[in-house]
Amino acid sequence: MVDESYSRNLPFSKAYNFRDVGGYAGLDGRTVRWRRLFRADSLHRLDEADAEAFAALGVRTVIDLRRPHEVEKFGRVADAHGVDYRNLVLRHVDWEEVGHTEDEVHERWLADRYLNFAEDGHEAIADSLRLIADPAAAPVVVHCMAGKDRTGTVCALTLALLGVEDEVIAADYALTTEAMRPLTKYLLEHNPETILGNEHMFDSPPEAMRMFLGDLRDRHGSVEAYTKEIGLTADEIASMRAHLLTEN
Repeated sequence: MVDESYSRNLPFSKAYNFRDVGGYAGLDGRTVRWRRLFRADSLHRLDEADAEAFAALGVRTVIDLRRPHEVEKFGRVADAHGVDYRNLVLRHVDWEEVGHTEDEVHERWLADRYLNFAEDGHEAIADSLRLIADPAAAPVVVHCMAGKDRTGTVCALTLALLGVEDEVIAADYALTTEAMRPLTKYLLEHNPETILGNEHMFDSPPEAMRMFLGDLRDRHGSVEAYTKEIGLTADEIASMRAHLLTEN
């Protein structure tokens, strides 16, 4: 499934879910390139101790999917890191206003949240995919607060466009469950209000991602068709594949 020629998980002192999405098998026997696209939890905690390791990745563009009040409360990646910072706000229904009953299938609840991202947040998704498709913007880091849901949706759509199989996309998404352990510990110590009462929001069962991708295809025919409906062009999709997939 994965060519482990690079480390997928990238340890930083206070970024707990920073991962490379390269190495997966894609279209026509090609492989997703390493060190071109990363996914992460919020980068506002990156400090001087992380500066050298972050600089070594050569990141040019940071896509922050959080809403303005999240950025205002927690902060953003520091200007000192010298990246092109884009706050592409992914609009969605506030999760705390959506019920989650004990008898509800949890994977279904999460998949429905991701479908809402695809609908209400389609402008940010399109803008994010457009940046990811631009070789001049790479390497790109996509992040939200935990790097799980909004980030997971954008990365899943990217990998699907690159021809990565759903099972592999779901497995990549599920890697966040382990990464969330130190992040939730940190949040309980520093921002407990983000965790308490919201525990059902902090795991990443692979079936949720499989459901989301299946539902999206049922509604739009294919992931590629959906992205074209929200504004991506054939040339942009071709550009994404050209620079994010290895040569045959």
